[in-house]
Order: sequence, then C-alpha cells, then structure tokens
Amino acid sequence: MKKGILLLVSIVLFAVVSCGESKDSGRTSKVELKPSPIANADSLYQFVADQVAFGPRVPNTLAHAQAAEWFVDKFESYGAKVTVQEFEALVYDGTPVNLKNIIASFNTDVKKRILLAAHWDTRPFADRDANDSYAPIDGANDGGSGVAVLLEIARQISIQNPTVGIDMILFDGEDWGEHAEEGQKQLPEGLDAWWALGSQHWSKNKHKANYNAYYGILLDMVGAPNARFLYDSVSKENAGRILDKVWTIAHEKGYQSYFKKQDGFGQIIDDHVYVNQNALIPMIDIIDYQNGTFTPAWHTQNDNMDNISKETLAAVANTVLAVLYNE
Repeated sequence: MKKGILLLVSIVLFAVVSCGESKDSGRTSKVELKPSPIANADSLYQFVADQVAFGPRVPNTLAHAQAAEWFVDKFESYGAKVTVQEFEALVYDGTPVNLKNIIASFNTDVKKRILLAAHWDTRPFADRDANDSYAPIDGANDGGSGVAVLLEIARQISIQNPTVGIDMILFDGEDWGEHAEEGQKQLPEGLDAWWALGSQHWSKNKHKANYNAYYGILLDMVGAPNARFLYDSVSKENAGRILDKVWTIAHEKGYQSYFKKQDGFGQIIDDHVYVNQNALIPMIDIIDYQNGTFTPAWHTQNDNMDNISKETLAAVANTVLAVLYNE
C-alpha cells in the first residue's frame, strides 16, 4: 500500500519531499475535546496479528478469500451493515484478479456521514527486498495496520455509539502495482494507475447510489515504531481544513511526536487520490513517511509483526476516535 500503496510514490519515487515547515505549521488552533472512547492497544495489535495469521492477503489466493470472510464476520459482529462490492480487474502483467471492496456502515439512518478507509490486500512481491524480490509479504504494517485501526474503531462503536454516521471501506487491490524491477507498464483505457484498483473502482461505482460523506480519512501504514505522519499535497489541496483539524486533535491528545505539522510529500498515489478525484469526497491520508521514503520494512519481507508498535496503533486509533466523537 502506498507503499505502493500505491504509493507507489511511484515506487520508484514519484514523491517529492519538502523539508520545510508547512504553511500550517505555525497555527495555534486549539480545540476543546469532548470525551471519546479509548482504543485498546492489545486489541489493536491482535487485529494485526489475526490478519497476518491468514498469510499474505494477495488477490486470487485462499488467504485473501479467508480474510475477506473474516472481515465481514467481524464488522457484522459489531453491528455494521456490510456490503461486499465484488469486481474483476487486470494487474500490470495482464493477470485477471477477483477483488472485493468491503464496506461497513454504522448509523445508516444518519445523514451526516464520515468515511474511513484502509486497504486490506498485501503486496504480492517484496520488490524492495535484498534477498528475494518476488516473495509475497506479510503486510503487517502495509495493509494490516490500517485495517486493525478500523476494526478497533468498529468495536468501540459497538460499545458507545457516536452521533454521526460512519462508513468504513476496506479497499482491495491497492498494492499490486508494477514490480520495481520491471518498469512502467502501459495502462488500459479507463485505468489511472496499476495501484489502488479498489478505490478507482469504488470511486466510479459507489456501493450506494448518490452516496456522499462530509469528509474521509485514509489510514495507510499506521503501525510502525516511531512513525511520522506528515502532510501530503493531495490531502492539503483537497481537504486542507480536515488535515489541520485531525493533526490539531492529535496534538491535543498528546501525539505530536507522531503527527508532524510539516510537508512530507509531493504527489502521492494512494487510495485518497481517487476518492477526492472521482468520488468528490474530501479525504486526507494518514501515512508514515520517514527519511525521504517509507518505513525501512516497506515492500520487504520484514513487514511482519516485528514491524508493529502498539503505541503507534493506539496513537492513530485514539486520534481518529476523538475526531469522530467530536463531530
């Protein structure tokens, strides 16, 4: 994800990094926060471990199918109305893959809706690995961490219901972009990138006619130790007010060591690009970016449970919970 998460920052670095402080970094906006549920760090960690236990969640594999069923069961157990959007897509080498976007909706009768998202598939090859660049990866952080946060938020909603409507989308096919060693491949008509296949499909074919949301938050690679979440240009240009709001709430919660009010990316290809561009829903991206790239384990076989921090997961989950319960 991003990672390619389509981040493919373009895998071979379409990202342009700015080391300067953002124009927003000097803001002193404060917010008076109402109480919000507190995420359980052990629960968050276990949700990642449960996903990893299926094996790499690569489309067209048994692990992928089993994980999809598990997600549906978990969301339904927390009281969500679940919709599974199935579709077929081609990946860069021409292979057809069967994909599933999984949508969990809470408070379906409430008009004001907030959209949360993460991708649930894993990279089919560790193309940044020095040992075996074609080995599939566990995707503990790149895929598993964002989903874990959404599952924990769903669990908290089942205990204490918020006043807003919430829709969670697990996007599929986010991380099957080109292999870094094989170069750019010609795109077929109607496809904007080999990455983010699920969000491209959903943004043009919403699960519900005329669906809209007040804003959206995408979670990608939100579980590594000492993570840093910076501003990306897509989020700033399309949802700058939401970006500032979320980062300010994170600071109020004491998570300023994770959420830096600094510019970190130029253009980044992630699921939020297509939600903004096609669905016209202002969506920000919370994604880890360090030292001019993503985490050291990004797109390697080291993206396993050793690459997961309970503290980072809790910082992100508690920030998003505070955002939701202060609407």
